[in-house]
Amino acid sequence: MGGRRFRGLALVVGLVAALAVGGCGADADSGNDSAEPAADRGAAREQPAEGGADGDQAAPGGTGGADLRVDQRSIIYTGTMQVRVDDVEAAAREAVTAVTAAGGFVGGDRRTSRSAEARATLTLRVPADKFAGVIDQLAGLGRQERREIRTEDVTEQVVDLDSRIATQRARVESARKLLAQASSVDELVRLENEVGTRQADLAALEARKRRLADLTSLSTITVTLLGPDASTAEEEADLGFLSGLDGGWTAFRASARIALTVLGAVLPFAVVIGVPLWLLLLWRRRRRARRTPPPGLGAMPPVPAGPAGGPVSAPPPVPAARSGP
Repeated sequence: MGGRRFRGLALVVGLVAALAVGGCGADADSGNDSAEPAADRGAAREQPAEGGADGDQAAPGGTGGADLRVDQRSIIYTGTMQVRVDDVEAAAREAVTAVTAAGGFVGGDRRTSRSAEARATLTLRVPADKFAGVIDQLAGLGRQERREIRTEDVTEQVVDLDSRIATQRARVESARKLLAQASSVDELVRLENEVGTRQADLAALEARKRRLADLTSLSTITVTLLGPDASTAEEEADLGFLSGLDGGWTAFRASARIALTVLGAVLPFAVVIGVPLWLLLLWRRRRRARRTPPPGLGAMPPVPAGPAGGPVSAPPPVPAARSGP
């Protein structure tokens, strides 16, 4: 009995020792595992310190490399100004010289030479980066009376056009490859039409891209040079009877033009549809008039039937009464 108790106690002590040894091993392994990530984290913290400049350049805003600087955007600049000068012709020559020196050109030139009432309207195209400088030069030609500058950001349109052009070029190339592999006349004709349609769409997209590139690369300035005594549009528009009469006459002519336009558009339909309809109504009216008897001729009354079903005989005439002798 004592031997059995001793064996049981020895077994329990052995199990406890085994569990203790396993726990120590697990602790050692977990310590090693936790040490390695700590070392990795330390190395990861040290890495940005070594290449901090690169990290700062790649970080801004998380835009994935998109350049959103102002000088990289596509912006259309449009300016309108009015300047009063002593000599319109000399000021116009100076304006043309300034624009040409900036790398631009004259897109339009309209002048009225009437001594002190002279007037010149110039449409100038200048590079976008020289826009502000040319505006200041034109303002210095005399006394600036009005200035208006408008901007339009078309960056998204340009990016969208670039993407669509790339996609359309890929479609054209794929259609050309299929055209080269055509095995029948019908398939050849169909693929030629498809290639032509895709090329036309690509040409339209490229034309829009060139138009936007022209508007963004060359800004437009419309400058009006006025002589010393030239009147402005605001000064010429007086609020009198003649002004009201002129405005009313202009509105009447515009309304008459619109009415004639509508009449001209409706007239073909009226001729094609209205004339046959009118003839049909006229024919039906005449036909109805033929079927209706004249108002003086009524229907004859029916003859009464006799006892045997025959007509009733007329009563004998009553002799006239004789007069006295």
